[in-house]
Amino acid sequence: MDRAEKREAVEELSGIFKTTSVVVVAHYAGVTVSQMQVLRKQAGLAGASVKVAKNRLAKIALEGTDVASIGTLLKGPTVIAYSKDPVAAPKVISDFAKTNEKFVVLGGAMGKTALNPEGVKALASLPSLDELRAKIIGLVQAPATKIAQLVNAPAAKLARVVQAYASKDEAA
Repeated sequence: MDRAEKREAVEELSGIFKTTSVVVVAHYAGVTVSQMQVLRKQAGLAGASVKVAKNRLAKIALEGTDVASIGTLLKGPTVIAYSKDPVAAPKVISDFAKTNEKFVVLGGAMGKTALNPEGVKALASLPSLDELRAKIIGLVQAPATKIAQLVNAPAAKLARVVQAYASKDEAA
């Protein structure tokens, strides 16, 4: 890489570190190219991104960002996963690490909070933002549905009584 390419890489990484809410770092030594492609695909589907960057350039890009605490994790062959959703990247990385023993989660950062591997796993176990939204909508809709059923119940009962008398008269 020449100086211009390095400068562009640092600017790109700096932009990523400033705009994402969570960054996870993992070692990928021994992981095949096809396995990395699977990881990238899973990350894309979950709303996260995976990037392999030169550690030296990534450390330069970390200066002045909230996630600067991950600089100590950048040693050896590392991959950086990031997302705007605080759960997406940790979930993808943790799930991938479960199926690939050579893929080791080192830690990460959520804003200014540094995360150890257990912290990343704890984030991964939380429901995603979309799941939480669905649960809240379900909780809001449930009382409205029950109210509608209660309001309609007396009318339905009255209609059944009238129908019963009408069919009784027809039978007689």
